[in-house]
Amino acid sequence: MNGRPVFVLFGSSIVQYSFSNGGWGATLADIYARKADIVLRGYIAWNSRRALQVMDKVFPKDSTVQPSLVIVYLGGNDSIAPHPSGLGPHVPLEEYIDNMRKIAEHLKSLSDKTRVIFLSCPPLNEELLRKSTSTALSEIVRTNETCRLYSEACISVSKEMDIKVVDLYNAIQKRDDWATACFTDGLHLSEEGSNIVVEEILTILKEAEWDPCLHWKVMPTEFAEDSPYDLVTSSGLSTINPSEWFYHRKISWE
Repeated sequence: MNGRPVFVLFGSSIVQYSFSNGGWGATLADIYARKADIVLRGYIAWNSRRALQVMDKVFPKDSTVQPSLVIVYLGGNDSIAPHPSGLGPHVPLEEYIDNMRKIAEHLKSLSDKTRVIFLSCPPLNEELLRKSTSTALSEIVRTNETCRLYSEACISVSKEMDIKVVDLYNAIQKRDDWATACFTDGLHLSEEGSNIVVEEILTILKEAEWDPCLHWKVMPTEFAEDSPYDLVTSSGLSTINPSEWFYHRKISWE
């Protein structure tokens, strides 16, 4: 199958879970139905070090079809405090910066038309996260302060590499009730949290001066021509084309 633009979501559990519980990936797939194919490449618990190791496999440079858009989230697991054993997902801040730089370089090299958006590290509900963490795991030390540091690093790399970035750390905290409304377990996003991600991504896609434009309202709808096989009007004399109907959506996305 080919023909439609391909959007790839790449990263850790925030990406892998993005099709669950009203997640942002599922919402994007709905918004871009008949316009682009949303491809999920999410890997729970991954850090930037592990993601960098598979870039050539997930995004081969010799592929006949390259993505039009890649949305990347990495950093939350990198920000976890180091374990005394040396095991675990922690990646020092400077290495994280270098890894994200290399990931950006690889993605930008795929084609002249491949666009990239980084999502920075969101905040946490630390108390809820402590309560929801499995006892099968050793203590996971994650704080809003380290989330802020890795978020700012992601934003800095994005500006350096001239790619778009969503500042999730601050976008989510614009809601007064963010700590209780935006997470399922203190870390992973609820439907409310995911809606913020979608809104921020759509804003970038609407405002970016990209050719071609990747905003859903501008992109063509596949097989949208009128047809005698469409639904028949009340007069019974003609049909009506439902290709651009969006009545089913709870939110009227812009």
